[in-house]
Amino acid sequence: MRTIEIAGRKIGPGHPVFIIAEAGVNHNGDLDLALRLVDAAAEAGADAVKFQTFKAEKLVSASAPKAEYQKKLAGEGQSQLEMVKKLELGHDSFRKLKEHCEKRRIMFLSTGFDEETVDFLDGIGMAAFKVGSGDLTHHDHLRHVASKGKPVLLSTGMAGWKEVEDAVSVLRKNGTKEIALFHCVSSYPAPPADCNLRAIPEMAGRFGVSVGWSDHTRGIHVSLAAVAIGASLLEKHFTLDRRMEGPDHVSSIEPDDLRNLVSQARDIEAAMGENEKRLRPSEVNVSEVARRSLHVSRELPEGHVISKADLVSIRPGTGISPAKRDSVIGRKLNRPLKRGAMLREEDMD
Repeated sequence: MRTIEIAGRKIGPGHPVFIIAEAGVNHNGDLDLALRLVDAAAEAGADAVKFQTFKAEKLVSASAPKAEYQKKLAGEGQSQLEMVKKLELGHDSFRKLKEHCEKRRIMFLSTGFDEETVDFLDGIGMAAFKVGSGDLTHHDHLRHVASKGKPVLLSTGMAGWKEVEDAVSVLRKNGTKEIALFHCVSSYPAPPADCNLRAIPEMAGRFGVSVGWSDHTRGIHVSLAAVAIGASLLEKHFTLDRRMEGPDHVSSIEPDDLRNLVSQARDIEAAMGENEKRLRPSEVNVSEVARRSLHVSRELPEGHVISKADLVSIRPGTGISPAKRDSVIGRKLNRPLKRGAMLREEDMD
């Protein structure tokens, strides 16, 4: 079953794209900035705003190197542990963030990185768990998340099909009934040529779940393409200012772009429509003006038997379609018609 439900919101084919504004650690360890990120996400029309909840020492060893993009953006003068430590927020801050989300009527989500954090997020009533790509192969962590029995949103960056299959199996065997996967490319920023959006419908078919796109490209155009190809969820990093210091700001979009992403994604999902080809309500007037109808080419008396030479196809299109011309030829007029008159069914026996 590909549709899941989170806090009463259905997500999957046939339902609006679920848009997550990924605040991540773009609060720089400042609660006030985090609250402003919630406001910006709500004002943009996102469905959820997501953070990252962790204890640095439980996530990163003292000897862990930085990724190359982190070195470029945060400098090489501090370790990954020191960098991550500065981006922590305490549990009290996350309680306040959840409360603020409720006031702003936007769903609160956060990725928990260890058992204590997962327990905390469960305890404050978070509606679903997000698991990042880095923990796809951390099966003990997946088991603990699954034990909460809540929907799980799982990112699949850096993974092949077998690793995704194994992770989904672990979740399902340990209590997760509702899963959505995110196709993802864990590169910051991700090159469009690496994005392989065709994996989205393939993933949905392979695993029978709703599939989204967690976007690390620059701009919003790849996210919009993901909606067009069938993504049921979108996740996009955002910040109040891309010039801020920190590892993720430069790969994020700002509030104006977030608003545009939400608005344009809604337009695209509406434009996708249905597997039908028929006259649309907005076309009716143009159809009447631009299409043609059968008219008589000369004055015709009552009782005249209509021939091909008696008919012309001209605008407007409110009469008998030229496509039905052969069904009209040979019929008898029951009243006279002036030259150029539109032919109607009631004019003929």
